[in-house]
Amino acid sequence: MNEVTVDSAKLQSAKNLTAVVYALYALSIIIGISSIVAIIINYVKKGDVAGTWLESHFRWQIRTFWFAVLWGVVGALTVWAFVGWVVWFAGFIWFIYRIVKGWLNLNDGKPMYAA
Repeated sequence: MNEVTVDSAKLQSAKNLTAVVYALYALSIIIGISSIVAIIINYVKKGDVAGTWLESHFRWQIRTFWFAVLWGVVGALTVWAFVGWVVWFAGFIWFIYRIVKGWLNLNDGKPMYAA
């Protein structure tokens, strides 16, 4: 097997892993703990995608996780004033948008950010 084939296989494996992470984030809507598994995978495997177009997907996924946590906390702190419900709803819609957009770009072989 030559070097190009090995690199191609590694890249395909990383792409498959990125899709699994998107699936785990989507699953977290029903089973919240799966997002913890996803973020751990993101941080553990981040070095494997460094320098590839998949790096932008990992950055997108990591930011999605941490901003979702932020919106969840802000919503919890303001739920007493009923603003929290709006924050949670907006955060939920935003979270779904990020998963869908990321998964579609991954499927099309596109990075998440313009180069």
